[in-house]
Amino acid sequence: MPSPRNRPAAVLVLAAALAATGLGPAATPAAAATIPVGAGSYSDTRPAGTVGPTTNTGTPVTPKVTSAAQGKPVPTNDWWSSLAFQRYGDNPHSTPMYGHPLTYQAVSGGLQIGYPTTPTIVGEGRQYEYAHKADLTLGLTGLNSPDTKADAWSDWTVTPYWSDGTRTLRTTIGHGMPFVYAKGTGGNAQITTASAPTVFADQGNVLGITVAGHHYALFAPTGSDWNVSGSAVTAGLGGKDYFSVAVLPSTDALATFRKYAFSFVTGSTVAWNYSGGTVRATYTLTTEAKEGTERGTLQALYRHQWLNTTDALTPYTYVSPRGTMKVRESASFTTSQKASPVLPGLPKTSGVDATRLRGYLNDVANASDPFSGAVDTYWTGKALGKLAQLVPLADQIGETAIRDKLLGLIKGRMQAWFTAGGANEFSYDQAWKTLTGYPASYGSDSELNDHHFHYSYYVYAAAIVAQYDPAWAADSAWGGMVKTLIRDTANPSRTDSAYPFLRGFDVYAGHSWASGHQGFAAGNNQESSSESINLSAALVLWGSATGDPALRDLGSYLLTTEAEAIAQYWFDADEQVFPSSFGHDTAGMVWGSGAAYATWWTANPEEIHGINVLPVTGGSLHLGGEKAAIRRNLAEMERENGGPAVEWRDILWEFQSFADPAAAKAKWDAGHASYTPEEGESKAHTYHWIQTLHTLGAPDPAVTGDLPTSAVFANGTNRTYVAHNYGSSARTVTFSDGKTLSVPARSTATGTGTGGNPDPDPDPPTGNTFQLRSGGTLTTATGGTAGSDTIASAGGTNHDGTPYQPLVYEARGVNGTLTAGASTAFRFQVDAGTTVGLGQQVRISYDLTGNGSFDRMETYNYFATDPVAGWEQYAQTRGLKSATGSLGNLANGTVRVEVWSAIGNGPAKLQTGTDNSVLVIPFS
Repeated sequence: MPSPRNRPAAVLVLAAALAATGLGPAATPAAAATIPVGAGSYSDTRPAGTVGPTTNTGTPVTPKVTSAAQGKPVPTNDWWSSLAFQRYGDNPHSTPMYGHPLTYQAVSGGLQIGYPTTPTIVGEGRQYEYAHKADLTLGLTGLNSPDTKADAWSDWTVTPYWSDGTRTLRTTIGHGMPFVYAKGTGGNAQITTASAPTVFADQGNVLGITVAGHHYALFAPTGSDWNVSGSAVTAGLGGKDYFSVAVLPSTDALATFRKYAFSFVTGSTVAWNYSGGTVRATYTLTTEAKEGTERGTLQALYRHQWLNTTDALTPYTYVSPRGTMKVRESASFTTSQKASPVLPGLPKTSGVDATRLRGYLNDVANASDPFSGAVDTYWTGKALGKLAQLVPLADQIGETAIRDKLLGLIKGRMQAWFTAGGANEFSYDQAWKTLTGYPASYGSDSELNDHHFHYSYYVYAAAIVAQYDPAWAADSAWGGMVKTLIRDTANPSRTDSAYPFLRGFDVYAGHSWASGHQGFAAGNNQESSSESINLSAALVLWGSATGDPALRDLGSYLLTTEAEAIAQYWFDADEQVFPSSFGHDTAGMVWGSGAAYATWWTANPEEIHGINVLPVTGGSLHLGGEKAAIRRNLAEMERENGGPAVEWRDILWEFQSFADPAAAKAKWDAGHASYTPEEGESKAHTYHWIQTLHTLGAPDPAVTGDLPTSAVFANGTNRTYVAHNYGSSARTVTFSDGKTLSVPARSTATGTGTGGNPDPDPDPPTGNTFQLRSGGTLTTATGGTAGSDTIASAGGTNHDGTPYQPLVYEARGVNGTLTAGASTAFRFQVDAGTTVGLGQQVRISYDLTGNGSFDRMETYNYFATDPVAGWEQYAQTRGLKSATGSLGNLANGTVRVEVWSAIGNGPAKLQTGTDNSVLVIPFS
């Protein structure tokens, strides 16, 4: 649900409108007033006068689950949580649930199923929705259940349950599943369509129908026959209890889908691994064969998944609020990503004046109330985070007294919260298997909202303390309570009976959800993705500081996965997700049905653009991977704001520093004397951040280290390598470009690196790398002189997909063996200057034998450049628009690059002569 902030009455109007449209013992805590955990404790009874989970009218609720699921930790804050959390007393079934590509809603007669393919723009253009609208209702003849309950669940699937005393129905649904698998007794299979269906295939027990322009396949047991009567489609089950329904990407896919119709999904599991700077994750569905022996299935991958897999995909695709989903014909797939970097703080540089920083640090450490009156979990957390950010900075300049004072403030406040019976405490709810801090705020108690937001600050602050005071972080001291907060929010165990697995993190969607009940017509939501990232980064730091590599690697998986989701679904980095009718470059909130240019508490553009940036920490460095998106984001903020930031200047200056450190420093220099820091920020931290990145340059995502707590920065052609070693002995960190850095024990090291290549290979690292050279040459030579060529204007005409006055670059006489599973990659630097509405496009062509005929031609979606001076990176991640022919081995072949203006009325530039503009062909 919302990222917590002060909410005026306008928020209530928004909420109403949206509603209308390895962490310790696994045993459940014993029944006692106070549960000791190391030196701390929590209570098992809420403080007097407080509430737990309730309906919207204040009536206490318990999980709405079947007897088979009683006592199991319910994963609240999920895409389907309204099945188990009856937030609205008059709805005992569910609100719309967005599985993608299908949408669902439980009703008395069974499960509504929809496949929204056309977005609508609502809220004065501030929100796009692919809203649930039922095409079908899957049920049993006569079913009229008084409620719907959650019967079983796994990592991204759930089984709703209906019973009216005579008939029972269970369905299994999930993310990326084009099938709905049903098991029913007491009645015939019944599919009720929203309008009379058109039958396009009738094969007895297999029926193909079209409803509202969407194609579905209905599968009954062999020997059964579907009967169509108006909008009622029924089939006897012939003594069996199973049937299934699938949404088809096209009518000609029926045969493929029929193959898997009776391979019923029974569960879903993700497994992750961190190794050598790379995070790999495998997503697996378990199945059982209801008929025959087929155990495979079909899965639709989200954009953040298919961008990062080399597994084979079918030509089938689906529409979703997250852009195109691509279908894999298998029960599993694996993604591989460069791990997002994390540091406990930016390193020491010559750009920071120690005297000035010391003054700013003293302003915070000596404040009359360093916690600014905070009493609830959220605002206390914000204050803890603010103080923790400053500890490494004080240590850098030798101010151990300030450092220790800050540490003392942090420890004192956390220890108060970590001890039951005082003005602040954590309380365990046995029914909901959750730990809630009181005083609570923003529905963290009654709606189970935002625990990952609130507690992220505590875990982050505790990780900083652990870096300097390991004894404090021991399980026998205060570390046990930190781990208890982790179990509540990011529990990696599926067998822990006290807390659910990864409560708020949706492993398939790639990000967290904030609402505990998911009780909205638009599904679940998350506003402040960056506060979710704050928890993941905190896990990396805590696991590193306490010698827990499993927890560290969990944090790296969560951080790396969500960083890609944020880039695609909040910032639309590749401009392939937001509908063109939306008209915004960023989203303040992501919903199951879409996204909104909004926050829960204000329509001020500064907060809309800043809410997915704060808090800015060493875990925020992933933002530097999308510099073009940052420039578009900030340009839109200033347009919407009528000028530069006024309220959240520090947050937005820091955001700009990820792409343009010099511009951020200029704004700091001009405005630092006259602004009030955002509540979780301080002038000490902002000054240090801006000055440090001005010296080091912005984060460089092209290079990663083999330690999670390492990062690389680039200032022009100069790279700086940074790593923090939490170990008790020195170690060498090796980076993906071959450079190494020696890091002393329990220290941060900074340097230019030794050994290695001067530049890393672009992604993917396989194949041959060609620079563009002015004059139309592609060459594998390096050491060219940076220059540029002018891309002719499109002349105000649309040339999307068809070269128009293109720049052409060729390499002839190329030999190479095709690399299995690899594909073309490129990164071309383009710049439209300050001209609005331009888009550049690329076609890569391969003449495999040099006979003058191109055997393979790949045209990529055009890149819409921003109207801000400066190079932007156009890469193959924009996606293929079209492709003809097939690749094979190159024998004296020709490789051609064509670049032209697809849209617009002005010229642009293409950078040449540099490893910043390269083509990588999939050959060795």
